[in-house]
Amino acid sequence: MARESSLRFGAQTDEITSLLRIINLVRTEEAVTRPEIGRLTGLGRGVVTQRVDAAIEAGFLEDGEFGQSSGGRAPRTLRFRSDQAHIIVCALGALHIRVGIASLDGTVTSQTHREWDIATGPAATLDTALGMIDELLADEPERPVWAVSVGVPGPVDFESGSPVAPPIMPGWNGFDIRRRFEQRFDAPVWVDNDVNLLTLAERQRRRDEPIDLIYCKVGSGIGAGLLSRGRLHRGANGAAGDIGHVRVRDSAEPCRCGKVGCLEAEAGGWALVRRANRAIEDGATGMLATQFAGGLAITPEAIAVAAMDGDALAISLVHHSAGLVGESIAALVNMFNPNVIVIGGSVSAAGEIFLAEVRRRVYELSLPLATRDLSLVRSVGDEKEPLRGGAQLAIEQLFDATFPRWFAEGRPTIVGVRAAA
Repeated sequence: MARESSLRFGAQTDEITSLLRIINLVRTEEAVTRPEIGRLTGLGRGVVTQRVDAAIEAGFLEDGEFGQSSGGRAPRTLRFRSDQAHIIVCALGALHIRVGIASLDGTVTSQTHREWDIATGPAATLDTALGMIDELLADEPERPVWAVSVGVPGPVDFESGSPVAPPIMPGWNGFDIRRRFEQRFDAPVWVDNDVNLLTLAERQRRRDEPIDLIYCKVGSGIGAGLLSRGRLHRGANGAAGDIGHVRVRDSAEPCRCGKVGCLEAEAGGWALVRRANRAIEDGATGMLATQFAGGLAITPEAIAVAAMDGDALAISLVHHSAGLVGESIAALVNMFNPNVIVIGGSVSAAGEIFLAEVRRRVYELSLPLATRDLSLVRSVGDEKEPLRGGAQLAIEQLFDATFPRWFAEGRPTIVGVRAAA
């Protein structure tokens, strides 16, 4: 960019600091005119003009339309140039791959999806995902890739970007996911648990309010994402919120993680499928049994639909799952004290049948003060949510966590982002 050398060698620390702040104020729309920037930063008019001109010359900002006048000449608004680069998002699920392209403001501009078993292994899975991304990029305007976000259905060491003993991802333990994408796109890559991506999407939906939130996904597996005053809480090693493997009292069901009695082994979607098949083999009748007799596989989605249609077996399975999930969430409520709980995932598609039982157990087992201002709702279930969340992950890491380290280069680089702060 035009000002790369002067930004790198000429600018003083305070100039860079104020320049970064101004860009972020415009990017987040906290201030969109020069007078607003002056009021929020305390900088003089001349300094604001100088910094804004530098940001425009560097390619981060541009002039927009004229704003409303407060009596004098109407000020010209400023816009963050969100179209200057792509963010790539790859959301891997237990049984699907979803990829998308987003702009720097988090807008998903294109996406595609295909069914895929994550147990196929990392090599074939990432080859397939990269091929899907290439197809999307071929139809997008030619722009540099500034960041890649990858979500996976298992525990992730966020610092290294590698899965750690993921129960449903054989062959992925310790695999360097980041490396494959860095080699392909020459851009920084962040890898996180898939529930954290959904949590970030929910945060963006509620961006006007500081929020303490638990996002609980009850799909094939079970996991939770935690927001504390709007900040994602990953814990010391990235394992925060992994409630799927807390112990259920008196349970001896084997879990895919190798232990017994885990919440996921009792209440996850794959566990409900196992329970449904057992019940049908023991003579249960109804909608699910008819589907099974007709050669249709029982899935978590099928159980949720059958429950909404009144199938007795499906309703009993959904209630069983919801009660146990509610107990585990109640423990989090007492410890974490959120003001919002969002329930997502295929099993939660049973709607109020599932939600009402979760709500009942949470309020029954939690402290009155912890539930005084608590709302418990179902997620919107939009298929773009993991892509939106992945874009938010990249934006947060680019402009909140690492911006000062790569700003002088004019664009994020792998080395610049990974360098010590």
